[in-house]
Amino acid sequence: MSMLLLMLLQLMGAVRDVHAHQRRQSEKPNIVIILIDDMGFNDVSFHGSDQFLTPNIDALAYNGIILNKHYVPSLCTPSRASLLTGKYPIHTGTQHFVIINDEPWGLPLDEHLMPEIFRDAGYSTNLVGKWHLGFYDREMTPLYRGFDHHYGYYSGYIGYFDHTMKIVQRNISGLDLRNDLDPMPEVNGIYATDLFTQEAVRIIDEHDTDRPLFLLMSHLAVHTGNEDNPMEVLEEDLEKFQYISDPKRRAYAAMVSRLDQSVGQTVTALKDKGILNNTIILLYSDNGAPTVGIHSNSGSNYPFRGQKESPWEGGVRSAGAIWSPMLRRKNYVSNQVAHAIDWLPTLAAAAGVAVPKHLQLDGVNLWPSLSEALDPQPRSLIHVLDTIFGYSSYMRGNLKYVNGSSFAGQYDTWLGDIDFNEIHPLAKTYAQEVLSSPVHKALGSTQLGVDLINRLRREATHTCPTNSEDYEQEIYKCEPLRAPCFFNLEKDPCERYNLANLYPLQVQFLSQEVKVLKRQARTSARVPYSDPLSNPERFGGVWQWWKGTENYGYVESKGISLGNL
Repeated sequence: MSMLLLMLLQLMGAVRDVHAHQRRQSEKPNIVIILIDDMGFNDVSFHGSDQFLTPNIDALAYNGIILNKHYVPSLCTPSRASLLTGKYPIHTGTQHFVIINDEPWGLPLDEHLMPEIFRDAGYSTNLVGKWHLGFYDREMTPLYRGFDHHYGYYSGYIGYFDHTMKIVQRNISGLDLRNDLDPMPEVNGIYATDLFTQEAVRIIDEHDTDRPLFLLMSHLAVHTGNEDNPMEVLEEDLEKFQYISDPKRRAYAAMVSRLDQSVGQTVTALKDKGILNNTIILLYSDNGAPTVGIHSNSGSNYPFRGQKESPWEGGVRSAGAIWSPMLRRKNYVSNQVAHAIDWLPTLAAAAGVAVPKHLQLDGVNLWPSLSEALDPQPRSLIHVLDTIFGYSSYMRGNLKYVNGSSFAGQYDTWLGDIDFNEIHPLAKTYAQEVLSSPVHKALGSTQLGVDLINRLRREATHTCPTNSEDYEQEIYKCEPLRAPCFFNLEKDPCERYNLANLYPLQVQFLSQEVKVLKRQARTSARVPYSDPLSNPERFGGVWQWWKGTENYGYVESKGISLGNL
């Protein structure tokens, strides 16, 4: 009898332990952010394009919420700073350009970042892939900014196979890939998208579920690689898109395809680990695609005007989606205006994580609005305010104000038109491709069907007038380098009809609001100086923090004499 009682007590104890473990695991949701680099609004097929398909990304979007009015800064460094601080670039000093590897600056150290907040709340914090927020000072690198683990690179881009970053104009090159602080030359030759996917899957597989997981998967894809070989792809992916006549666009399709497979593998890993049912997944592109010009990848922001590094919708409107079983309402297209600055307060609120009040975030908590599918609330957003390059882009409600432009107006037109006769062979069975994707299988939804997919896709597809007779009238002409332009985005999301001549008082009001924001702006942190101490030759051919290395630092700690460099 006593033996049976002892066994019963042991069994009850084991059950209590299991329940306690489940309670610990379910206290806070896991957070997974999939940040895509330089992908066009029109380059996910849930926005209607049939040129190539993204069934895994689309399955995540249809099963969750399509963010149809999701905004971001128009460049990499400002966009990432906005995500991690919850603040506009003008309030963090990152509003002017991006960090070039040999420039001694970064996101100011007095900014408190999202991974720090989540780590303080008990999360295991991980960054896979791109950082691009500064590394000249070691204190600016991810492990000193709240991440427990970083597997990736510091630069704006690297080669997809050799993982080097080259400043071609100055004939400088160095390896930029590391596991935490250790460079990884041994993985040379492995395609970067695959490399980062493998690491994300490993992190998920080995995650201790006693702690919630925070994973920022910050892809290199679909940014170009080094300027001397920008469109690096795997031949097996390229072969799928021989029907696309433009070789650059064909390579881009291959890059997107590999990225879509990565999303499938990542979501499947969460399912296999048994933590998908307590996870929030956010996916979006950091800015619009650079269709032409510097680092162009031929991405399409159709039908919007402009592209990356411009004040137009094509630069600041981003393809995005969010999924979680915690969302009360799913399977819909949201027209709530959202911005990268909103994700810190939104994800923190959803996870029950306190954000220090003194941070004075610009973002707002959108979780109740998104989760309940509430009527969209109007927002005021400053998209670009760069006093050095001299242009601004501002939105209040549906009204948008643009004053000045970038690159002398080279990106002020409608770019990214694709050949609509080039159709993916599986486009006729598009809905079935989504339903048979690894992501849809992992999510296990029974609500999504062919009819719902087709309806959501129609709702997420944007069309704009193609007849130029109307909007090319003199009264609607927009020349932002000469005078501010004014648009009603509700009626004219493609920014074809400049209404500044018709509503000069509205233009004046918006101009005054921009001036108020300008007075609040922090001085740009950028130091546009090519520092010779940054040269990777000083560090064995590796891009490395260099602050203080004139006399001491990493090189000497490795037993290398500075006198021999």
